[in-house]
Amino acid sequence: MGASTFQKFLLITLVVFVSPSKFVASATVSTDEVGALLQWISSLQDPQSNLTSWFSQHFPNETSTCTWSAISCNSANSVTTINLTKLGLLGTLNEFPFSSFPNLEHFDLSMNSIFGTIPTEISKLSKLVYLDLSTNRLNGSVPASFGNLSSLAYLNLGRNFLTSSIPSEIGNLSKLVELYLNTNNLTGQIPQTFGNLRKLKVLYMFENIFVGSIPLEIGKLAFLRSLSLHKNNISGSIPDSICDLRHLTSLELYRNNLSGQIPENIGSLKSLVVLNACENQLTGPIPMSIGNLSKLQVLYIRDNKLSGSIPEVIGDLMNLAVIRVARNNLTGHLPQNLCKGGVLVNFTANGNRLIGRMPENLRNCTTLYRVRLDGNQFTGNISEDFGVYPNLDYIKLSDNNFYGEISEKWGKSLQLTNLEIAGNNITGSIPPEIGNLSQLHLLNLSSNHLVGTIPVGLGKLTSLIQLILNDNQLSGAIPQELGSLTDLELLDLSENNLSQSIPSSLGNLVKMHYLNLSNNKLSHATPSKLGQLKQLSVLDLSHNSLSQEIPTELSNLESLLTMNLSHNNLSGVVPKTFDHLRGLEFVDISYNRLSGLIPENKAFQEAPIEALQGNQGLCGNATALQPCSKTHGKMKLVYLVFPPVVGVLVLLFCGVFFTYRKKKRCQQTDEEAMQPKEFELRSVSIFEGKLLYEEIVKATEDFNDAYCIGKGGVGTVYKAKLPSDELVAVKKLHCDGVRSFEKEFLNEVMALTEIRHRNVVKLYGFCSHSRHSFLVYEYLGRGSLFSILCNEEAAKQLDWSKRVNIIKGVADGLSYMHSDVSPPIVHRDITSKNILLDAEYEACISDFGTAKLLEIDASNWTAVAGTFGYVAPASECWH
Repeated sequence: MGASTFQKFLLITLVVFVSPSKFVASATVSTDEVGALLQWISSLQDPQSNLTSWFSQHFPNETSTCTWSAISCNSANSVTTINLTKLGLLGTLNEFPFSSFPNLEHFDLSMNSIFGTIPTEISKLSKLVYLDLSTNRLNGSVPASFGNLSSLAYLNLGRNFLTSSIPSEIGNLSKLVELYLNTNNLTGQIPQTFGNLRKLKVLYMFENIFVGSIPLEIGKLAFLRSLSLHKNNISGSIPDSICDLRHLTSLELYRNNLSGQIPENIGSLKSLVVLNACENQLTGPIPMSIGNLSKLQVLYIRDNKLSGSIPEVIGDLMNLAVIRVARNNLTGHLPQNLCKGGVLVNFTANGNRLIGRMPENLRNCTTLYRVRLDGNQFTGNISEDFGVYPNLDYIKLSDNNFYGEISEKWGKSLQLTNLEIAGNNITGSIPPEIGNLSQLHLLNLSSNHLVGTIPVGLGKLTSLIQLILNDNQLSGAIPQELGSLTDLELLDLSENNLSQSIPSSLGNLVKMHYLNLSNNKLSHATPSKLGQLKQLSVLDLSHNSLSQEIPTELSNLESLLTMNLSHNNLSGVVPKTFDHLRGLEFVDISYNRLSGLIPENKAFQEAPIEALQGNQGLCGNATALQPCSKTHGKMKLVYLVFPPVVGVLVLLFCGVFFTYRKKKRCQQTDEEAMQPKEFELRSVSIFEGKLLYEEIVKATEDFNDAYCIGKGGVGTVYKAKLPSDELVAVKKLHCDGVRSFEKEFLNEVMALTEIRHRNVVKLYGFCSHSRHSFLVYEYLGRGSLFSILCNEEAAKQLDWSKRVNIIKGVADGLSYMHSDVSPPIVHRDITSKNILLDAEYEACISDFGTAKLLEIDASNWTAVAGTFGYVAPASECWH
């Protein structure tokens, strides 16, 4: 049914309803109201699909609108309820006949596509008790006329695009019980008049741009049960008046700029179940009164600047299931009664300066699901201080002072997906029982004192994604069975005493993106099957005793960024096919026995002398090498001509003997390959891998929403702080593994690898594989131009000189892309959301997902792309 047909249908409906022959006088009010409602519906864009089926249920069989499922009436047949939620409505409220519904009490338009502003005439719904306009596309400000809706008890404007500050008139709604203003772009301060909302039980204002402090008047809301102010820019201290909210069950203040101490009398909130104040600037100790919160189940105070010890009284909170105190300045021991209630599920205290042994209750806490204690100074025998945890999914004990041997008991925690005990003083061997952890995704036992061989049973861990055993004293051969770990993406066995040859079965690990076998005693040839690792971005085989030629198959590693083959016994020439490794950024082939012309590849041509020295005769156009001389060219001709001549002579006079010797020599080579050979380990490598995958996953806690700074149609952007204290922005695609956005991802990589300009965001790297696909950019602290323009306070700082400079920067960036890059690049989606600003308000163009690289001297056809409202009018007409 087309739009015009639908409007005719509505017109017929209206005629039926206003016909006096159909109704008695008592129905007149109802027909007038419904007629007005149907007229508004007919004004919407494309009013069909769900609406059509909805009306077909009631016409022409129903003679009274009061029997409709979405309409309710009072005894006088006047409409009191309109519920049009989830009907796909697309349009505005500008023509809604508010004055036609004098008795309307319940109005629900949630989860549609209503856009535009909220009309001030909405205040004419004088009897309104319930109003839900959430999850639409409304913009503009919250009308001050809302303050006239004196009967309103429920107001939900959440999940829209509302801007500006909240009118103080909202404080007139003295009957309000629930207020939802969350997930908008609201600015300014929280009005002090909110203290007048004495019946309020729920106040949701999270995910906005509120500034200023929490008003003291909040403490007057005696019936308040849930207060959510998280993800704003609220500053100042937590007011003591909050502690007067004796009915409060949930207090969420995280991801703001709150400072000062946690109120000492926080223990007065006897009904509190959830306390979340993480990611602020809170200082001082954790108050002792927190032990009075007997109903507390969730305590989130991580990522602050809290000091002192964790109060012993926390161990007496019998209902506490989640304790997250990570990344503060906490000292002392853990509470001895931790997990006394037997319900502790999530305990993270990493990144502090805690000491001592593990409490006995924690060792026997079988309810644990997630534990992080890394980055402290804990001690104790790891085989005695930890037990069997049937529900444990994640545990990280790295970077402490634990000693002893890894117990076989870890093999009984069968739900484990993450086991990290790196950077301790662990001795002994890796227990084969670890091979029973069939759900394990990450095993990190690096930087300990482990000895013995790598258990063959690790080949049973078919869910393993990362295996990190570097910096130990492991010996023997690398098990062929590791080739069964087909989901493995990262393998680091460097800095051990591993010997014999590299197993060819590693070529089966086609999802591998990082392989480091450096600083071992590996020998014999490099397996040609490594050329099957098409997703490999880092390959480090340095500081071993590998011999023979570099396999030409390595030129198939099309994703390779870093290759280190230095400090081996490799001979022959560097394969000419390495010319095709266009993505290669770093190469080191120093201290081998290589000779001849280096590849015509940027990484080789621009390599420093340290990356090429210590060979027998490398030459080429690299800055670190002598150019290949004429003598070298003549010698090259001799090398090309002389061997075939000699070969012919040998074949003529000694053919049979040569064939026999060749066959025997091949047999001997095979036998030698089966024999272990030990070579002295050379000096420590100066190579540092450039791949930041592991650091980014750590820095974002596996892409936790707490680090999210923006969402778009293709991906989510996270803020990550690397170990070097450098801040980066990480754009992670939404549909990992499905490749729904592969085109956008490749567009962005291709475009940004060709561009180097101060007005174009810098791409530091990218990762493309089944688990996570993301791009790493420079972090620009002021965010997008759109977010600044939507923030009244921030926009005031954007004077005309800054605005002109922004326009000039964008123009310079576009000019560079269109004229100075070959092939030229067309962005196709220049919007205020895609212009980022640094601390000095310098503009950078971002988001190249729709960019197109043009073919020079050819016609370039493209579909219309870009954001609605920003596309060129000519493109709109053509489309």
